[in-house]
Parts: sequence; structure tokens; C-alpha cells
Amino acid sequence: MPKFHLISLRLVFSVSLPHSTDEEIRKKEAEAAVRQKALMLLLDTNARQRLMNIRIVKPELAGAVENYLISAASAGRLNRALTDQELKQLLINLQHPKKDFKINRI
Repeated sequence: MPKFHLISLRLVFSVSLPHSTDEEIRKKEAEAAVRQKALMLLLDTNARQRLMNIRIVKPELAGAVENYLISAASAGRLNRALTDQELKQLLINLQHPKKDFKINRI
């Protein structure tokens, strides 16, 4: 059997073991806790509430905003908590612009 195939089999079987799923769950929970702590520092109360409401309706947009905020903070571009108005502006900038088509009839 090729060496690559043995490694891939080991990976497949290690993922299917019960203890690895517990580890994965713990890792995801720890990552979520770190993200929540970071967002507590990066957003004021109203902005945090708005982001939670958006997460209910558009989880992919909320995830994009969270990723942007965390990466901006880690790069040093964000040194204070964002207000609700600033979060609104960020949401407008992150959403894909919707194209309006206007048909004029002659």
C-alpha cells in the first residue's frame, strides 16, 4: 500500500473515533468562546445586539463581519469598540451591492 494511502486511512479512522469528536467539539466551543470575548471588546452593546439579530437572519453575513472585526483588531486597525452606526456602515460595505436594472420603454 502506498504511504499516502496509509496516512489518509489513519486520518479517516482517527476522525471516526469517539474521543476525537469530543476533542473537536471542545475545540469548537473554545474557539466560539474566544470569538465571543473578542466581540465583547470590539462592539458596544447596541452593535453587539444588532450583530446577534443579523446572525439569526443571515448567519453568513454575521460570520463575515465577525471575521473582519477580529482580523482588523489583530492587525491593529481597530483600537476601540465600534458603535452601532459604525457597524451599520460596515454591514453596508460588506454586503454585495445589489444591481438595479432600469428598463425604459420607448
